[in-house]
Amino acid sequence: MKAFNAKLIEEFRAHRGQLSGQMAGRQLMLLTTQGRRSGQQRTVVIGYRPFKGEFAVIASNNGAPKPPFWFFNLERHPTATVEVGPDKFDVRARVTSAQEREDAAKLIDYLAPQQAKVQREIPVLVLEKI
Repeated sequence: MKAFNAKLIEEFRAHRGQLSGQMAGRQLMLLTTQGRRSGQQRTVVIGYRPFKGEFAVIASNNGAPKPPFWFFNLERHPTATVEVGPDKFDVRARVTSAQEREDAAKLIDYLAPQQAKVQREIPVLVLEKI
């Protein structure tokens, strides 16, 4: 999976957010967080949906019992960098309130199938431009 993501990140940056193959046309961003333990910068590819002028993302980890590492990184260091298409900017992450979660869930078509895979509530986050 690391090799797949590394290739995807390389393609994303080389083509200013335009991906090919099975990833073409998807709403994906690069999220760079600071490691909660290492302090190192970590970049991942995640799906997003526009949400009230910001970005909504889910910490599903593909239905794993625990959230992905980037979620824990954002808990410790909520400021991150995102790349959306050709644009790169800083954001502040926060977990949605109950009402926001309901509103965001209406836009995130892949949340319900991911939620059905796990017993934990999948965190929904808003990434606010700063």
